[in-house]
Amino acid sequence: MSGPARDFVGYGPEPPDFDWPGATRIAINVVVNYEEGGEYSLDEDGVNDTWGEYSFQYGPDIRDIGTETHMEYGSRVGIWRLCRLIDRYQIPVTFSACALAVERNPPLAEWLRAREHDILAHGYHWYGPDAVRMSRDQERAEIRKAVDSLERTTNQRVRGWMVRSFPTVHTRELLMEDGGFWYDSDAYNDELPYYADTLGKPFLVIPYSKVHNDVRYLIAPTYASPRHFFESLRLSLDYMLEEAQHGYGARLMSVGVHSRWSGQPGRASALRDFIEYALERKGVSFMRRIDVAQFWVKTFPPAVL
Repeated sequence: MSGPARDFVGYGPEPPDFDWPGATRIAINVVVNYEEGGEYSLDEDGVNDTWGEYSFQYGPDIRDIGTETHMEYGSRVGIWRLCRLIDRYQIPVTFSACALAVERNPPLAEWLRAREHDILAHGYHWYGPDAVRMSRDQERAEIRKAVDSLERTTNQRVRGWMVRSFPTVHTRELLMEDGGFWYDSDAYNDELPYYADTLGKPFLVIPYSKVHNDVRYLIAPTYASPRHFFESLRLSLDYMLEEAQHGYGARLMSVGVHSRWSGQPGRASALRDFIEYALERKGVSFMRRIDVAQFWVKTFPPAVL
């Protein structure tokens, strides 16, 4: 079968022991997922999006205004609450952005151009399960369209890629063929970057997390309160630090938030409290994903496959 080979071992019982820049042991990468405006909509795609606060979906004959306006909260209000939070604490973050969504919010594109946060391409559209039905040529065109669009809106040539949870068996190969990508984050299988054999060459993978992620407000077992999200992040950071102090290696902690969810005022408090907590901990730093990629290639250059 085509596509990436599965690896059930990874680094095994002895992961590499190292320090991140600044002699820190745990690097936190906050990923702001910006998707609002890139989702399915009836007038453009002939189908409503299902990724709302509810478990049902309107059929193709009824426009789902409720989900549309729920998404718009993220672009109109939530994203700016998160941006203010990032500015307040002056931490570097990564924006996992759908190119179409950024096109539709010029003020956000301007905000991004004025700062040094990196962009992780999240597709041109925010397509989910249907992406796996794309032909290789269709997916190649989607990748190229996203790259070109984000370069126009943010002045960044994106170096990383992460689709809506469902990469195809061709995705990583297409990124390798493109030649401009340094890594992808279409994996959830580790707490450290690693290289994957892709078209006979090593390609960097920086895994993401659906656990350190505000998606748990919606997917069971859910967070009943923002305090639960904060507590989950705090306990994970403390445990990773304890492991590192006992010689079990440094770690990357990816924290994923969404403007329509964590941009809500009560939920934003969880991210605020975690940032404050992490800033007070010794051996912890915030890093952009692109800096993680550059550090890893320099510190652990890929072997010839």
